[in-house]
Amino acid sequence: MRQVTRGGLSRRGPSRASARLTQLVVGIGIVSALVVGTPGVGAAVPPPPHNPSDSEIASADSQVSSNVGTVSALINQVAAANEQLTSLDNEVAIKREDVNKTLVDLQNARGAADTAAQAVGVTKQALKDAGAQIDVAQTDFDKYARSSYVKGTNTASISSFLDAKGPGDVLDRAQVLKLLSNTQRAVLDGLQRARTEQANKDSETRQAKQQADAAAEVAANLKALAEQAIEIARNALDQQVAKKASIEANRNSAQAQLDAARNAVVGLQGQRQAYATWDEQRRAEEAHQAALEAAAKEAAAQAAARAAADQAAKDRAAALAAAQRPHTAVEDPTPTVIPGDDDEDTTTDTDTSTDEDTPVATPKPTTPKPTPPTTTPKPKPTPPAVGGSSGIESVIDRGMSQLGIQYAWGGGDENGPTRGIRDGGVADSYGDFNKIGFDCSGLMIYAFAGVGISLPHYTGYQYTAGTQVPASEMKRGDMIFYGPNASQHVALYLGNGQMLEAPQSGSSVMVSPVRWGGMTPYAVRLVS
Repeated sequence: MRQVTRGGLSRRGPSRASARLTQLVVGIGIVSALVVGTPGVGAAVPPPPHNPSDSEIASADSQVSSNVGTVSALINQVAAANEQLTSLDNEVAIKREDVNKTLVDLQNARGAADTAAQAVGVTKQALKDAGAQIDVAQTDFDKYARSSYVKGTNTASISSFLDAKGPGDVLDRAQVLKLLSNTQRAVLDGLQRARTEQANKDSETRQAKQQADAAAEVAANLKALAEQAIEIARNALDQQVAKKASIEANRNSAQAQLDAARNAVVGLQGQRQAYATWDEQRRAEEAHQAALEAAAKEAAAQAAARAAADQAAKDRAAALAAAQRPHTAVEDPTPTVIPGDDDEDTTTDTDTSTDEDTPVATPKPTTPKPTPPTTTPKPKPTPPAVGGSSGIESVIDRGMSQLGIQYAWGGGDENGPTRGIRDGGVADSYGDFNKIGFDCSGLMIYAFAGVGISLPHYTGYQYTAGTQVPASEMKRGDMIFYGPNASQHVALYLGNGQMLEAPQSGSSVMVSPVRWGGMTPYAVRLVS
């Protein structure tokens, strides 16, 4: 976005014609500066006007007032062209952030599919455990049945009483027989419970498999949406480039006419005065700009030194980055693997021919994890590991340490700048796919990762990631958003009317005056 401040200069002269001439010349010079200047970092002083001789001034005085209307029309054409360029830049910015949103949704869906696939594995193992328990219970029951049949339960009971040596011995043997009877019932009950548990585990396995399949289908659909969003953005960018080329051609034509009108209409006497005014303004502006650049470089150097020395912030950022999928990866480098129905058979063999002398190992049951939901939860950032003024300054130090790093659409993560979107066409006009840098939301991810806050790579999600405060009450360290529902741009407020941003393709991370036009009603505070 561009913010243009217009102003004019005036002077006292020997006549009304000279004063009017000077005002017109200076106004034309200022418009020229707006046409050729670079927003945010370009010099505010226009190119130097021609410095005519006395004879040239004398011969051109009569032409001063004849074509004032023509020059004014050309000035308006140049201003209108710049407004159209700004509007086109804003439209493309929204489409770029739409792609970021779709990519975030895609990675969240893939995470849900991975979790569901893990649940399938857990329930299959639980099903195997249940089958093993049935085998053990069946074996125990078979042993008891064979023993009772071979020895005879009633006979064993009578012989126990006949062989008893006294009343106490009879009571002890009766107690043993009672325990054996109870054991028989316990074996039968255990067998029934094991069969019931097996049926439940089988049902859980089928349900987990269905949920995993659904999550995988959601991920596949989101991948298609991401590819579609990239294609839409590429087409919009191609159209924007063509429109911009046409507008710039018209602007250059108007500038050429303006230059011709300046030499032929304005008058050489006014040009001389304009040259003197320009030279004075140039010296003052160059000194001011040099001071600002020196202060910015010094602040960036100090911030970079503090950020480099803050190992704890680096560790927190690295830990957050390790848990994230690559933002710009449309193809999943680690696709979700879901066990199919043709995997190892989980049904239980109910053959009861196990030899009673062969020991049977009882497997250790595993506890299945809760089945995850198939819907993607709304991203919620973790609470900051470092708060207060020290946390705010850590965020700003990390952001300022990247001053001058080039813009790369889709670039930037918790550890620093990354390569832009590599789709073969979306950012080809600017070469972003071959650049290592940040886009606006990627710069915010890097800045806040040092205090342990994880942000999604989309301005719309970042807008709801913290406490929203009225824009008029924003403080140092708050995020500033632009566009409908924060869909266009984000910057970091530094205080004193300044903000840190990665503006657009072809630019770099820079400090800019806060732009109020197009700002959302609220700023977002993550560290307080």
